[in-house]
Amino acid sequence: MELSIPLARKKHGEALFLWRSLTIIAAMKIFGGATAREVLAMAGRRSPWGGGNRGNDPADGSDQDDSGDAGDGGASGDGSRGPRNPWLPPGQTPPRRSANIEDIFRAREQRRQGGSGGGGGMPRLPERGDGKSWYPLIIGGIVLIWVALTTVHMVGPKEQGIVTTFGKYSHTIQPGVSVTLPWPIQSVEVTDVTSINRYTIPEGEGEKLMLTSDQNLVDLSYLVRWNIKDLKLYKFRLADPEEAVRQVAEAAMRASIAEVPLDEALSGAGRGQVEENVRDRMQGILDAYRAGVRIHGVEIKKADPPTKVIGAFQQVTAAQQDAERDRSNARAWAQQLLARAEGDAAAFDKVYEEYRLAPAVTKRRMYYETMERVLNNNNKVIVEADGATPFISLPEFKQRLPAAEDAAKASQ
Repeated sequence: MELSIPLARKKHGEALFLWRSLTIIAAMKIFGGATAREVLAMAGRRSPWGGGNRGNDPADGSDQDDSGDAGDGGASGDGSRGPRNPWLPPGQTPPRRSANIEDIFRAREQRRQGGSGGGGGMPRLPERGDGKSWYPLIIGGIVLIWVALTTVHMVGPKEQGIVTTFGKYSHTIQPGVSVTLPWPIQSVEVTDVTSINRYTIPEGEGEKLMLTSDQNLVDLSYLVRWNIKDLKLYKFRLADPEEAVRQVAEAAMRASIAEVPLDEALSGAGRGQVEENVRDRMQGILDAYRAGVRIHGVEIKKADPPTKVIGAFQQVTAAQQDAERDRSNARAWAQQLLARAEGDAAAFDKVYEEYRLAPAVTKRRMYYETMERVLNNNNKVIVEADGATPFISLPEFKQRLPAAEDAAKASQ
């Protein structure tokens, strides 16, 4: 009994050490490497794998020091030196040195950081089944994707592509699927060549004053429609083809406005010819520059006097409109009189033809018609025969008759 009690106490202590060690391992997994090392520093003395003293067991009365190496054994409760590993029976010497907890977590920290000495480096990928690395396959896949994306090109139905070899023009690809050498040997720039581009000059609410042939100023705003005719010339002939189109449009418009007076520039009658002249001038200049641009049309959106004198121009315009309205009314009245005179002449010709056939009858009828027309508006008096004085005034009677009728209606 005296020998079994210390042995039991020793096994109980080793089991307690094992439980504490497992608790420490779980805490180190949760809190990370730095916290794990701090926990080991505080609890390493009681760890069955650590290098510190396990302390004296007061129950068995022995005073042994276990400060030896972690794998070569230490003092047991019965006075014999045994292994530190609690899973090995007492007295059995392990064939090799076991790793302690610090070594385990040091190796894990090195694997996490990707270097053998705790420094940085490329992360290690897991090996394939045959023991080879995945890096060649990954690099090969990236190269294949890069080659596929830079060699096969899809060009839309409204587009064309410029192919350059080391920055120098090679050829032009048409709509469809095309294959070129991979980048950076060859590169492709796809551009829409069919859609119509529209430029409004000037942009926004700005004022663009131009001089007419009669030395007057006019504020113009116009729209230019164009597209790409030759993509090679458009890309490589001019430094900034879009800005060139704007400048050529302004120069052509100034030259065309300088050929017409102010009235034609302001009125709609002269705008059509000005627009046609501007389009022809622009196309000629751009073709001389070999810009690769086709001008589809020019449209004048606004033609007004300058802002400072627009009030006076509006008054003049209003006066001109009033004068034109009066002239129109005079022409209409003259036409009405002429039509009436022509009608009277035609009626007289018909009467004359009848007069030539029967002069006496025609004279009498004309006499009756004339007397009817003359006496129709005169006052008429009816006098009784035999010299009687009573008379009836028909105009007065006609005037009294409506009043009598109104009185009769009111009495009813």
